[in-house]
Amino acid sequence: MVSTTSFNTAKSKEVFAAAQQLMPGGVSSPVRAFKSVGGEPIVFDRVKGAYIWDVDGNQYIDYVGTWGPAICGHAHPEVISALHEALDKGTSFGAPCVQENILAEMVIDAVPSIEMVRFVNSGTEACMSVLRLMRAFTGRDKIIKFEGCYHGHADMFLVKAGSGVATLGLPDSPGVPKTTTNNTLTAPYNDLEAVKALFAENSNAIAGVILEPVVGNAGFIPPEAGFLEGLRLLTQENGALLVFDEVMTGFRIAYGGAQEKFGITPDLTTLGKVIGGGLPVGAYGGRKDIMSLVAPAGPMYQAGTLSGNPLAMTAGIKTLELLQRPGTYEQLDRITKRLTNGLLQVAKDLGHEVYGGQISAMFGMFFTGKSVHSYEDAKTSDTAKFGRFHRGMLEHGVYLAPSQYEAGFTSLAHTDEDVERTIAAAKAVLSNL
Repeated sequence: MVSTTSFNTAKSKEVFAAAQQLMPGGVSSPVRAFKSVGGEPIVFDRVKGAYIWDVDGNQYIDYVGTWGPAICGHAHPEVISALHEALDKGTSFGAPCVQENILAEMVIDAVPSIEMVRFVNSGTEACMSVLRLMRAFTGRDKIIKFEGCYHGHADMFLVKAGSGVATLGLPDSPGVPKTTTNNTLTAPYNDLEAVKALFAENSNAIAGVILEPVVGNAGFIPPEAGFLEGLRLLTQENGALLVFDEVMTGFRIAYGGAQEKFGITPDLTTLGKVIGGGLPVGAYGGRKDIMSLVAPAGPMYQAGTLSGNPLAMTAGIKTLELLQRPGTYEQLDRITKRLTNGLLQVAKDLGHEVYGGQISAMFGMFFTGKSVHSYEDAKTSDTAKFGRFHRGMLEHGVYLAPSQYEAGFTSLAHTDEDVERTIAAAKAVLSNL
């Protein structure tokens, strides 16, 4: 563990300085650049279990978990062993493999809405594909999304998006044609009346509603009682499809995702992160009658050279096997609850206005005195204070998501000692903010 007296990031600064001459902003994904928290990012060297080591040799307790996939802990020995065996057979086939069938069966068995599934390479690709499928099935062009929900960087989704767009303070992205976004309707999360109004104003024109059933890209925001149920009813009444983007929540807040947790079955679901066990992966699936439109079974085209890659399938299979072991989700909930409650209590005891919560292995904390039920609520947070808090925690050996507008993640590798160290670090940092 590092401390403020031994925290040295000279090599990270050197590597990042070089990266800025090679890649836009020095990164391959915007939030990694630490723009919203100040300072410069640490450069990772290796990960194991619940920990990170940077190129300067500093060790951190990690609550990002490669943005969600590392639910069993980084580099889990059983996942690594399975990958070693798979590597001997080759890294890519570009053809059918047995592992696709195995993982597909596991996903279909676990996720209530999925009767058929198509594997892709990222959450963005899954959401982009499901968007096309929604339109193909309904013959309609418009969709409803929610402010602060992020569904990847496809043109139609970059309207009032959360995650990196919110982090960087950017408006709707340049390069996105207005003719494309004209078909994207937005509503505040947790606001059923706004959704009703959109359906009334766009009769027989809306293909479907897509949302994060638990928001993770505007910070951690759970659905209010009746919200998901209301969306299910509204879409059915209006001949539209309901899509749960479970790239974050899938296999994380319950083995069957948010739809199992809340007992609401959408028509289509997107997945990613956990089902790849740390390797690039995405998937979309749903009712058989809808999925049968996807080529080559049907006319809606979507393809990918690395889709169903044997390494990603192997890592996903082993990860889901690990998650099926008795007591897994009870442990994830217990450790995350202890962490979240501890952080909130320490902050309140020291006079800070905070709001937050958790579901299973997903959590969040906002620096605001307001209850957070939507992206507008989240924007009342003191982001400057969060930036100072983030840097302080980094200096005390705790790695948090470098944005107020990102959820945190725990894993089976996190221990009670890790939680106690984290709460102690927060107390030290918050005492001086």
